Amino acid sequence: MRRRRSGNVEGDIRETVEGKKEKKTETVVWFGRRTQKTHLRSGSEKMKLFDAHCHLQDPRIISKAPQLISSAVASGVSSFVVNGVSEKDWNLVKEMGVKYPSVVPCFGIHPWYVAERSPQWFETLKSLFETTPTAAVGEIGLDKGSKGREIDFSDQVGVFRRQLELAKELNKPASIHCVRAFGDLLEITKSVGPFPAGVILHSYLGSAEMVPEFAKIGAYFSFSGFLMSMSEKKAKKMLKAVPSDRILLETDSPDALPKSESGTLYFVEGDPSLLPEEGNSSQDLESNASSSGGSMKLPKETLNHPANIHTVLGYVARLLDMKNEELAELSYTNAVRLFSYSGSKLLLDKGAADVSGHTRNHSTTPS
Repeated sequence: MRRRRSGNVEGDIRETVEGKKEKKTETVVWFGRRTQKTHLRSGSEKMKLFDAHCHLQDPRIISKAPQLISSAVASGVSSFVVNGVSEKDWNLVKEMGVKYPSVVPCFGIHPWYVAERSPQWFETLKSLFETTPTAAVGEIGLDKGSKGREIDFSDQVGVFRRQLELAKELNKPASIHCVRAFGDLLEITKSVGPFPAGVILHSYLGSAEMVPEFAKIGAYFSFSGFLMSMSEKKAKKMLKAVPSDRILLETDSPDALPKSESGTLYFVEGDPSLLPEEGNSSQDLESNASSSGGSMKLPKETLNHPANIHTVLGYVARLLDMKNEELAELSYTNAVRLFSYSGSKLLLDKGAADVSGHTRNHSTTPS
């Protein structure tokens, strides 16, 4: 998650095709380079996808969450792993998990919000997991980027370690944020791990060389639109190093708006008066959001729609020399296996239960 200053998204939604605009009832805006109309996939065209990390509780889009979830589900997204970031949003995430069958709730303290925690934060967190067996752990992690440098790193490490140990104790997967701290992350996860329930390196932008070491302790590697900020050569090398049964896809919505080189890009317009929060970055890469091919300028506050997982899918599949359908099935199977822990919603679904019958020991290097 790379957050911007909170604000309300605008209610006026437009469809742009060759410069023409008209009001729509859906809460999406799409830009396409092609001249023919393109819509959210539905029916026989859709592939089953699993958004392994997002923030649909974000204040900027919470009012539109019902429509965003509905339209993303119509495009083939079956599940959304919604990660809390601080004590302030844990109850909202819990409520979303109750309200929406497709939402997998997660609770954790993001490194940016470590200084805001209350004295009883850990007891509150443990209590939430006791009352919410469907929940996983996240978003937790380490950050030495421009925003993370504002937070005492030793404090970050202490909070991260306690949450990581709790995830292992509860046998639940944990979604991990890491910016410019992969050496520290590897050292800590090695000391606490291995993790039979798995951990997720969300929006992974680390090196190819570190992939095998993280994989040994049970890590999955989740890819978002931020991957498009890397050089294609570096991204391809890193992707090729990831074991196929550890690949996940995510949107990190409402952030990580991908670059769309072809086809359609879905986004939600935020308040154009809002400016990006200082330090909003992925590895301090500035150009996270882009219109199709860079041909259009987007509003200052342009937010990512969870249906854009299709764009991430297409990009990752191309770099891996795979068909979209093959990667969709692979990443979906991996996500269902990972999130089929005890108490998980996915165990209630027959299809998910069939997949979860596979081994869930993630702490050895996959073949």
